[in-house]
Amino acid sequence: MPLIPIILLFCLIIGIAYLVYIKRKERELIEQVTPITRGEWSERRVVLYLLKEGINPKAIFHDLYIQKQNGEYTQIDIAVATKAGLIVFEVKDYSGWIFGNEHQKYWTQLLAYGKEKYRFYNPIMQNARHIQSVRQCLPQNPGIPIYSVIVFFGNSEFKDVTCNAENTFLIYPRSIRQVVSEILMQPEANFGNKYEIMNLFTEAVQNGNDPMIVSSQINSAAYYGRNTPQPTYTTPFNSLFHFGRFLH
Repeated sequence: MPLIPIILLFCLIIGIAYLVYIKRKERELIEQVTPITRGEWSERRVVLYLLKEGINPKAIFHDLYIQKQNGEYTQIDIAVATKAGLIVFEVKDYSGWIFGNEHQKYWTQLLAYGKEKYRFYNPIMQNARHIQSVRQCLPQNPGIPIYSVIVFFGNSEFKDVTCNAENTFLIYPRSIRQVVSEILMQPEANFGNKYEIMNLFTEAVQNGNDPMIVSSQINSAAYYGRNTPQPTYTTPFNSLFHFGRFLH
């Protein structure tokens, strides 16, 4: 057997083994915080980014279900307790062009070069409601800073998106570590009772193990259309050929 193919085969085997090793290490990191099967892939990637940034695994909480004052539950993708305050992440996984601003109730997603149009609940408002629910559950920490970070995974592109809300970041995954570093550079927060925060987040994660709670939250989110983009119009391929009108 010629020498060059042998070398290439050897390099391929080494490369595959290295990738397997990296994936295994990443899985071990993530499992310090959350089961590898819990939540969405994009959420677990955020957890991994945070761990690589040096955040203590015990300070990261994934897939939380917090009970609101009306008895319903709100689901938070990720919450992090830091010396600068709390960070609440809302993780989206969309493709296409994204349009919207912080004041619009619904944003727009365009696919297929504008032939398919969908709307989805404003993620800035969505995460602001999450933060409001967190604050209501922390009476001993009334002034704690809470930062809102909305991360868009997927092949999406902000086309006409604006956000000037205080302590709010609308970013792509590549900016996660930069934003977290910026937040950690802020003055240290004045915590009233750290145990109150840790107990709230720990219980909220445990709520995610209750099928009844998860089911009720999913039904509530579906009712308000907050998790699934809703179509506003589509242009089917067949509609271009109605009544034999075909342009040569």
